[in-house]
Amino acid sequence: DDPLRMLRAARFASTLGVKPLPEVVQAIGRMHERLRIVSPERIQAELSKLLQGAHVDRALMLIVETGLADVFLPELPSLRLEQDPVHRHKDVFRHTLAVVKQCAADNLVLRLAALLHDIGKPKTREITPEGVQFHHHEMVGARMAEERLRALRYPERVVQDVRKLVELHLRFHTYGAGWTDGAVRRYVRDAGHLLDDLNQLTRADCTTQNPATARILSRLQDELEERIARLAEEENLAAIKPPLDGNQIMEHLKIGPGPTVGEARNHLLELRMDRGPIPEDEAYRLLDEWWEQRGGE
Repeated sequence: DDPLRMLRAARFASTLGVKPLPEVVQAIGRMHERLRIVSPERIQAELSKLLQGAHVDRALMLIVETGLADVFLPELPSLRLEQDPVHRHKDVFRHTLAVVKQCAADNLVLRLAALLHDIGKPKTREITPEGVQFHHHEMVGARMAEERLRALRYPERVVQDVRKLVELHLRFHTYGAGWTDGAVRRYVRDAGHLLDDLNQLTRADCTTQNPATARILSRLQDELEERIARLAEEENLAAIKPPLDGNQIMEHLKIGPGPTVGEARNHLLELRMDRGPIPEDEAYRLLDEWWEQRGGE
């Protein structure tokens, strides 16, 4: 018998909505360790199909309850954190299932990112006087996501896209404190071609049962996306670059190639981010100011 049939049963639960018989679930629970003899590539193929089903939450629950996930995706059952009776926090595992289901089924990268977006929480969980906190779980989770996807032999493009989405998924939550146009430009630059996916993940990540909180978060997300659209009409956000290139900098400062040119470009790029489009004559003036502050070296 092919042990991959156990994972295939979970895939059918996701894509066809079928519910395995109790005896099938029990058999998988007894034999789940046999999945270890299956190649990562074959497991990856089944997981990808499973993740794109309409009943993905049911399937993910099945692979955790039967122990299958322990074999190839141990980070998922690890999300079932013990609920502290005093310092309450939401059930991270069930939250993850909800986020995955709320993401577009035909977008594998997005659903993988949703599946892995909080896997850094168990390692970063800390109980403080203010409650349960997960400092920098997005950075820890991004590294963990990359390691897991590599182990499952996902293509490099998929690995890097999922890692970036996990790393950036909390960025939006500082928006309520007030972002300048420069901060919005940096958000767009850092997201790159994943901007739409990042916005979708951010919306899906809102699983609060508090209607008032949900409305506030939705309104802030709408406002951010409207600001991005407005800026995109005024300037090409996808191709933001310094107002002067390396050759112009070297010629103006009368210097040769080297790290100083890169530092000058980075300085001008940050000014471009903050101020928006900068005319060439203004860019040369700003370059001179920077050069003078460095002592002309």
